[in-house]
Amino acid sequence: MLNSFWNWFVIIITVGSILACWWLLHWTKGVSDRSEDEVGSTGHVWDDDLKELNTPLPRWWLHLFNITIIFALIYLVIFPGLGNFAGIKNWTQVDQYKAEIASATAAQESVFGRFRDMDLEALMADQEAMEIGARLFGNNCAMCHGSDGRGAKGFPNLADGDWLWGGSHEQVMHTINKGRIAAMPALGAALGEDGVREVVAYVQQLSGQKADPEMASAGQARFQMVCMACHGVDGKGNQALGAPNLTDDIWLYGSNPAEIEYGILNGRNGLMPAFENTLSEDRRNLLAAYVKNMSGS
Repeated sequence: MLNSFWNWFVIIITVGSILACWWLLHWTKGVSDRSEDEVGSTGHVWDDDLKELNTPLPRWWLHLFNITIIFALIYLVIFPGLGNFAGIKNWTQVDQYKAEIASATAAQESVFGRFRDMDLEALMADQEAMEIGARLFGNNCAMCHGSDGRGAKGFPNLADGDWLWGGSHEQVMHTINKGRIAAMPALGAALGEDGVREVVAYVQQLSGQKADPEMASAGQARFQMVCMACHGVDGKGNQALGAPNLTDDIWLYGSNPAEIEYGILNGRNGLMPAFENTLSEDRRNLLAAYVKNMSGS
């Protein structure tokens, strides 16, 4: 709501501009009582015989401009545009948005309603449910996890059976609803330069890669002191913390020594956004079923 000054400022500027356009049109249209056969002259002459003429607009063309001015005045009476005057229809963008949302929700109820009471197995077996889930995935998840769900560096592969935060339907729903924040702390200062290289060797050995046995042995002791709290004594990870299993060949940021060393030195931080406030419960449920189906679970 505008205060009194700005209310009248907008009204005066708006109406004044429309009236100024009307005056300009009629002031420049030419002498009104001149016949169509007469040709007016501005009085400007070049090279003795080159005259600048003042030929008015055709009447029909001028009337089109008049119609647009009349339309503008009618529009400002019906719809808002003159300060605090809401127009005789009291139209607002907010009301129109709410009406369109309500209409879309009603139209979609026939689609999502039939999936609401279906369990996970039934949803995964329903072709239409999976097609809708695929579209939801493409619109909301593919930019990070890829259109095929196979992820990228720093973004988990959802098409396998490996789960950072757990793969049950409830855990997947929690991830979609609330999001996830993963944090691997920087351990360079705690381990030292040699310690970092030794832990890298031990982690390589855990995952079945070739590593220097002596460095890996020294790294195991450091791992038990610093890394065990999250990744476990055996390095198999902890889904409650989102700590990955280090004993398999699945790597979120890469498996070569340089990438492992970078993660230990500088830490890693991952963010999965929450969709609780952007997607309806029906959509989130279908999306979770689609992700489970994509993983082969």
